[in-house]
Amino acid sequence: MDQTEQSVTPDALMHEIQQIRGDLKKFFERTNQVHLQSIISDLKHEYGGILSKNHIERARECLSSNMVHDCEMHDTCFQVLLNFLTITSNHINDGEITDDLVCSYRAHLEEMRKKGPSERCDICFNEVRRLFEKQLDLMCSLGILKQQKSTHPVLDYPEEKIVSGIIEPIASTPRFQILQAVSAETKTFSDLSQLTKLRGGNLLFHIKKLQEAGMIIQRHERGDYVITEKGFKVLSAIREVYAGIVNKE
Repeated sequence: MDQTEQSVTPDALMHEIQQIRGDLKKFFERTNQVHLQSIISDLKHEYGGILSKNHIERARECLSSNMVHDCEMHDTCFQVLLNFLTITSNHINDGEITDDLVCSYRAHLEEMRKKGPSERCDICFNEVRRLFEKQLDLMCSLGILKQQKSTHPVLDYPEEKIVSGIIEPIASTPRFQILQAVSAETKTFSDLSQLTKLRGGNLLFHIKKLQEAGMIIQRHERGDYVITEKGFKVLSAIREVYAGIVNKE
């Protein structure tokens, strides 16, 4: 037997075997990861167009149902807002979007809203915001959009205004239920009564709190309730904070 073979000890041999096992494990992990990424990429390519088309059709239905109908600008605004959602939904198909682009879309929506002549424009634009955020949720799920954590400078916040205008109005289970419900779709008084198990004056008290805080509005007297831009932003911020807390637990 050769001297090299004689110098190999059982411990050294075991070490070599363990190292080979470790290398093989890493190799298979990398291979599986590449394979998984390839599958996800294929799925995006195959189904992206279908998902994008589905979102456009859904947007058309929601806008038709939830926009203000008795408005002379209805047809013009319907087409403009549907075009906006069609453009943004294309990112589901092409698989490319950035945080900067998302911010530019949100800014564009704000600019369009400023040109709206009526308070009732909030109803239509809140519906567009809701549909746009649903698109973003899907893009996050598909890995198309990887949202970065934003950093905000420390400011001297007006405590009383924050408590009275934001925290106090939603510091109640029924009011938070109402805000979440109307963020998904418009709700009647009867719908909210069934949801919260409250009736008459008790339910009206909570609705008024949210209305006074500017978080929901009513289409017209005895009409459906709709979330406002402020209500949508408050709810989105709460969801983001909650998601961040849960992910760290």
